[in-house]
Amino acid sequence: MISTTTESTTDASQPDSPIRVGIQGVAGAFHEIAARYCYQDRPLEIVPAHTFEDLVQMVEGQEQADVGLMAIENTLAGSLMHNYTLLHRSKLSITGEVYLRIKQNLMALPGTTIEGLEEVRSHPMAIAQSREFFADYPHIRLVETADTALSAKEIRKDGLKSVGAIASTLAADIYGLDVLAAGIETNKKNHTRFLVLEEGEVAVDAALEKVSLCFAAHHEVGSLYKVLAVLAAYNVNLTKIQSAPIIGHPWEYQFYVDFVTKGHVGHQQAIDAIRPLTHNLRVLGVYACGAHYEY
Repeated sequence: MISTTTESTTDASQPDSPIRVGIQGVAGAFHEIAARYCYQDRPLEIVPAHTFEDLVQMVEGQEQADVGLMAIENTLAGSLMHNYTLLHRSKLSITGEVYLRIKQNLMALPGTTIEGLEEVRSHPMAIAQSREFFADYPHIRLVETADTALSAKEIRKDGLKSVGAIASTLAADIYGLDVLAAGIETNKKNHTRFLVLEEGEVAVDAALEKVSLCFAAHHEVGSLYKVLAVLAAYNVNLTKIQSAPIIGHPWEYQFYVDFVTKGHVGHQQAIDAIRPLTHNLRVLGVYACGAHYEY
């Protein structure tokens, strides 16, 4: 079990000092769980943000948070394209990643039964991942909210006896709710990848093996193929490629690419090799491959 202790902030540059980690959501959100795994050797102060836009601004400003943790893709729902756009427009760099197995749980105030529930609230993604479970309970109305843990918090705060929430077991512990059904997600191979974001330029370190970058390819036949062929020639392992439309340029696309360097070729060599074949290339981060956790 990961620690849920929050400590006061001192100098975050010191290894034993608390670090302020901004997350989207309130205490008990899956973002918090991922943050505590990511920084399990350091005391933390979790700083909630209502939206991902707020999270980015918080970390850029450095007054409220030292680093941020932001979900970027899920094995069931795919990429969070809005977050890719926020990252591209921000002044932040990716300095790490962490993978978390997501287990959705139905919870309510103590003494409540599933048969007594009239409504269940949660984030749209959590509802989508659990909808098959509720097919056996047609009397329950599913209501979309801004956050999983916030739904749990409001049930406790307002004493909602006929309302349930889909959230983490950490949220149930924090807000004193009973778990009525654990692991209600339809697909058990449900994992989310979170990025660690920090203010400042990318620190190039040859010892780090993973690279995230974005670029636009020339609007001509074979332009993307040429970029990928060069990366293959440099023996890098392409782990992610995602396209997004470039606003104001119909049918032109921004590509987001993750790759891991293999063998003796360094990431800087691979980046320099594709630079002439792209435009607006930006290295979003150079970091170590993230660990996988279950909670």
